[in-house]
Amino acid sequence: MKNMFYGASPILFEFAKKLRNNPTETESFLWDFLSKNEFSSIRFKRQHPVLYFIADFYCHKAKLIIEIDGGYHQISEQYQYDVNRDAELEKLGLKTIRFTNEQVLFETEKVLQEIRTEIENRVNNP
Repeated sequence: MKNMFYGASPILFEFAKKLRNNPTETESFLWDFLSKNEFSSIRFKRQHPVLYFIADFYCHKAKLIIEIDGGYHQISEQYQYDVNRDAELEKLGLKTIRFTNEQVLFETEKVLQEIRTEIENRVNNP
């Protein structure tokens, strides 16, 4: 699991633990699917420190980050932050896919299929 945290600082681990202990409704909902081995042998981590960010969900084997975006991600400044963050993570070879709360809750099978497809593409064609 070398490089799994990409140099994340110790304070991020503390903050990530607090986030894991207080998940949003949507994070809990998606975690039910990700944690129950819905994706065969692929393991996800929840609220995982990566570099100087905390990923909502992270799969080291696929180098895949899943983010669930609430309404505040539509604010111009937050949107730009997310774009920059994703670009920074991409430099490390990580791919970020984003879903809105509504997509996760009301288009669950479509979201899960997109996650499956990304995993297959990234694990089978690194």
